[in-house]
Amino acid sequence: MRRFNESCLYLAVWTNQFDNVANRLAHTKTTGPEIWEQTEGNIDAFTCATGTGGTLAGTGIYLKQKNPNVKIVLADPPGSVLFNFVKNGVLERQGTGSVTEGIGQGRVTDNLKDSPIDDAVHVEDHRSINMVFRLLKDEGIFVGASSGLNVVAACDVAKSIGPGSTVVTILCDSASRYQSRLFSRSWLESKGLFDAVPEDCRHLVTLP
Repeated sequence: MRRFNESCLYLAVWTNQFDNVANRLAHTKTTGPEIWEQTEGNIDAFTCATGTGGTLAGTGIYLKQKNPNVKIVLADPPGSVLFNFVKNGVLERQGTGSVTEGIGQGRVTDNLKDSPIDDAVHVEDHRSINMVFRLLKDEGIFVGASSGLNVVAACDVAKSIGPGSTVVTILCDSASRYQSRLFSRSWLESKGLFDAVPEDCRHLVTLP
């Protein structure tokens, strides 16, 4: 078994996705150009949450190259240090934790270092959960809490810029991975989030 384990090391690759800047470069080469093309260059802001930081940083780098006036806004869940880092330059947690997964950070990753971030918004869990159900009922879009957070952030940024603005975000997760929790009344209640579900959407909470 030991020899087998040692031989497997030759078949393993550690991508180091948090600190390997090839991550953000991929978004500079693909996501950024796609957004620029599909908006025909008419974009006022881009916002999303960060885990590795690659999506926000890489997309932001490209969009800033095309138009320095495009605002790049980091969206952050409770328990992460990045909101306070962008706003105040300190690595201090905002809130105590989040039901979102894969986003938020306790440090500045290499992908985020020196990235062109103009501002940050903090999004509480109740707003993310509310948006998950609004998107499902009103738009037929089945996403998880991280995507819900991104859409809340995009709405906040759009309101701050004003009517007629074009703000882009990323729908980064499907609710299929989380449906045993997101659509469970007991789970939502255990997190103090059932009241965040809009009244006209509560019939969608189908699990006990």
